[in-house]
Amino acid sequence: MTGTKPHPHMTDQSAAITSETAVISEEQLQKAQEFIEEEEGAANHLAGWRASLVTLLAVGVSLFHLYSAYGIVPAQVLRPVHVGVVLLLTFLLFPIFKRFRNRIMWWDLIAAGLAIASVVYMIMGGDDLMDRNTTPDPWDIFFGVVLIVLVMEAMRRTAGWIMPAVTGAFILYALFGAYLPHPWTHKGYEVSRLVGHLYMTLEGIFGVAVDVSSSLIILFTIFGAFLQFSGAGKFYIDFSFSAMGGKPTGAGRTVVLASFLLGGPSGSGVATTVTLGSVAWPMLAKVGYDRNAAGGLLAAGGLGAIISPPVLGAAAFLIAEFLKISYLDVLLMAVIPTLLFYLALFLMVEIDARKLGMHEAVFDKVDSLWHLTRRYWFHFLSLISIVIFMMWGFSPVLSVFWATIVSAAASFLRPECSLIPYDVFRGRGPILRQLWDSNLIKALQGGTIGVLNVAATCAGAGIIVGVVTLTGLGLKFSSIVIDLAGGSLLMTAVYTSLVVWIVGLAVPVTASYIICAVIAAPALIKLGVPDFAAHMFIFYYAVLSEVSPPTALSPFAAAAITGGDPYKTTMQCWKYTVPAFLVPFMFVLDPSGQGLLLMGSTKALAAANWWSIAEVTFTAAVGVAALAAGFQGWAIRRTTLAERVMFLVAGFALVYPTPAADLLGLGLVIAAMAMQYFRGQPVPA
Repeated sequence: MTGTKPHPHMTDQSAAITSETAVISEEQLQKAQEFIEEEEGAANHLAGWRASLVTLLAVGVSLFHLYSAYGIVPAQVLRPVHVGVVLLLTFLLFPIFKRFRNRIMWWDLIAAGLAIASVVYMIMGGDDLMDRNTTPDPWDIFFGVVLIVLVMEAMRRTAGWIMPAVTGAFILYALFGAYLPHPWTHKGYEVSRLVGHLYMTLEGIFGVAVDVSSSLIILFTIFGAFLQFSGAGKFYIDFSFSAMGGKPTGAGRTVVLASFLLGGPSGSGVATTVTLGSVAWPMLAKVGYDRNAAGGLLAAGGLGAIISPPVLGAAAFLIAEFLKISYLDVLLMAVIPTLLFYLALFLMVEIDARKLGMHEAVFDKVDSLWHLTRRYWFHFLSLISIVIFMMWGFSPVLSVFWATIVSAAASFLRPECSLIPYDVFRGRGPILRQLWDSNLIKALQGGTIGVLNVAATCAGAGIIVGVVTLTGLGLKFSSIVIDLAGGSLLMTAVYTSLVVWIVGLAVPVTASYIICAVIAAPALIKLGVPDFAAHMFIFYYAVLSEVSPPTALSPFAAAAITGGDPYKTTMQCWKYTVPAFLVPFMFVLDPSGQGLLLMGSTKALAAANWWSIAEVTFTAAVGVAALAAGFQGWAIRRTTLAERVMFLVAGFALVYPTPAADLLGLGLVIAAMAMQYFRGQPVPA
């Protein structure tokens, strides 16, 4: 990649960055990698027979789950086996403390053995064990307590102390609820009753969250690994560079497009941020972005990867399970909000180009768009095949299974993408060694290892959900929120968003959604919000945990890449994403706003009022644009204080879906744009 001379309007800081940051240092990449490890856990790097053993186990787990997608494995077997192998690999791959990293210690082997023993005991107990869940015997209690402790330790190893602490607080609530003040009080439960519910039924550890993790999430991580090791990720970045390069807004547009395409292969907001940032930061610097603004844009792009169809974050699979709807319905509900999110990013990029006086950048070493597409078109087929299969009537599980098969088969169309070296088929060289070292084995291994932190979190979240259902905490909490809001739907939505946001500060997106789906969603539903709208509202605010301190891992990782200030980068990321994250209020405050979710199902879509959907989408888009102009302080040109206030008020009015608010918002936008147009002279900086 090469750039032109700095534009006269570029700041001295931007010019300095252009000359100093053409190449990202190993230290910066290492620091960014630490943030990925903070989200996904700091795994051991094993060698010799230990590495071979872990690889063999991980490949076996992936093959088992691929078989379970096509064959028939009862839930009473699949869920415990999933938890057992996840705990086994977690204790082998993630050290108890960092000073024991890259080794397998004796206590890791004991923990792994106890995890398998607890699961085998449950499976062997069968229906008899489940039938005595209210009166467990001493061995039931022993293995149940062991598994609960091991799940909490697995969460600590993969995601830190916060999630186990939150889970422990819920367990204490279940045990000592009788000593709490009204309205939090309940009769309290003995250890035996709690263990029976959490371990000996399909409503605790082995509940909905683990069901989704064992049947869907792991299949999507395997699919993402197949895309990654077949070269799809690199193709999506190169495609974005070729499609968007050469214009002042090309650098920012490249980040936006590539982040959308990379969501499938990476499956992680932080990983998307780092993967894209390591390539795009020098380009952003060359066109005029400072360190913090570039990091904010990269983190915002990574956030978009979690909410973008066809492969949403893990929480989206849980939405389908909680609501008992198809995953295709969830994809449909996400379409318009995703388009509005990327509209906000694109508008911010366009404004950046004018506001910062950006110039063109020329990209070398990237093939032409036509040449890339002609050679690697099959990577797009791999990405959209999931939706194609679901539209043909396949279940989500079978859809991702066959999409993985399509991805594997398509990789053989180009030798550099092939998951198995061509020499294997030609009989050249040591065939078994080449197979063992092939990208197919790496993809199967990566699919299992990539799910460990999410699966451990799902098992821990199952403990929380089990406590909530056992104690009735969800109904208590919803009554408290509604009373606090005075019965107002607007204030209830505000308080709910704050609760989800605060929970998201401490725990990952998946856990944040699960916790709030059972304790906060009932408050909105009780006030007449449809369940699908309430759950999508919570999902979008749970995603904010990716960019909210103190767990703002995506902005912090981006700051490590760009050398910016982590907290300033976080605020820049908020600037880029806030316009789109006010949109969820539209589909809980008024029935017309539910049109943004395409009415929540494929059946409703067929009978939808398309004019109403178009109307609410248009007002939402204008509201997003107004907020973008207001937060950036720039529309056609730099805004005056009055114009900026008008844009911000208009944006907030337009996300409140009532005719009066829409008229006020549209009127303010027209007035502010007219003032900009007729003023003609720029406002001094």
